[in-house]
Formats: sequence, C-alpha cells, structure tokens
Amino acid sequence: MNRSLKWFTVGLVSAWYASNIGVLLLNKYLLSNYGFKYPIFLTLCHMIACSLLSYAAIVWMKLVPLQIVKSRVQLLKIATLSLVFCASVVGGNVALRYLPVSFTQAVGATAPFFTAVFAYFLAAKREAWLTYATLIPVVAGVVIASGGEPSFYLFGFIMCLGATAASRAVLGNVKGAVAVVISILIFKNPISATGVMGYLLTIIGVVLYSTAKKRSK
Repeated sequence: MNRSLKWFTVGLVSAWYASNIGVLLLNKYLLSNYGFKYPIFLTLCHMIACSLLSYAAIVWMKLVPLQIVKSRVQLLKIATLSLVFCASVVGGNVALRYLPVSFTQAVGATAPFFTAVFAYFLAAKREAWLTYATLIPVVAGVVIASGGEPSFYLFGFIMCLGATAASRAVLGNVKGAVAVVISILIFKNPISATGVMGYLLTIIGVVLYSTAKKRSK
C-alpha cells in the first residue's frame, strides 16, 4: 500500500512538473517566437481551461471532494487569492513577451524574499536573523543575473518581479531550474557566464533559506 502511494505521489509530482514547464514553454513560444501579442487574453484562456478541468475533476471524475463556501469571509478570501494569482499569471505572461524563460525563472526564484517581506509587514511574522541572512544571496544573485543578461528589458523585468511578488513555495524553484535548461535548449537564447553565476547564487540562497526555516521550526 505504501509503495503504491509512493509511486502515485511521484506520478503527481511528475505530472505537475511536466504541465507547468509545458505551459511555460508554450506561452513563451506563442508570445515571443510565434508573435502572439495578447498575454492577457492568453491568461484568460489559461484560467478558463483550469476552471473547466477542475470542474471535471471534482464533479465528474470525483478525484477530490467538492468544497462548499460557508461564509462571506471565506468567499472574500478566495476571491482575493484568485485576483492575486490572476495578477501573477498576467505579469508572468507579459514578462515572457520581452524576456527569455531562463531569466524569468531566475527572477522567480526570489519568491522566498517576497514571502518573508510580506509576512513581516502584513502579518507581523518575524523569522530568525539567520533566515533573513539567507535572503542576501537570493537577491544578490538576481542582481548579478540582471547585469549579465544579454536580453534584459526593464518593463519585462518589472512585470516579472510583480508576478513573483504575487506568487509563493520553494519547491517550484527546482521546477524553475529544469525549465531554464529546457528553454535554453529549445529557444537557444543567449546566456552569459555572469547570468549563470547569478542564477546559481540565487538557487543556493533559496536552499539555505529553506534549510534555515526548517531549523527555526
């Protein structure tokens, strides 16, 4: 039973990686290589597809139980989370018009920084100083990667930062590293040694941040 559960979990994680990276690369191809100029409409298609597939999985296939909204407060929280997530996807798609996937994933790796900042100012949640110290290489890595990015575009960079600020989870950075390698192989966008060093520094910072948070708990 445990073995079956293990392989089921591996299958789910693999499917999540494949679908996320696949959508990311498809969006990049449509917005940059194919010349599609409507990232917000692309986001609308994304949201509609997610809604329909979720409805089918819940109502028809019954993969997960149907959850009922029990109060206005809960509805408000769900609506707020939905708007923030939508803004994140829109920002990410707009950024893909101007920046290579490799660079957007490097910026996306700074999600722990925004998580810590928002938790401090909005929820008054304070971490240990060691945890905050691990964020230094996260930010420094992106600064270095920005300086060494041949295709750097300021507006795309701002949109990517906004999308990252509206997103969260450290596990996604592993997916980001895989997406970087695949995107470079497919789109053959130019990269520099400085950019690679910056991205690696950011990933190291994320790993240290995750380790520090676990120890603080």
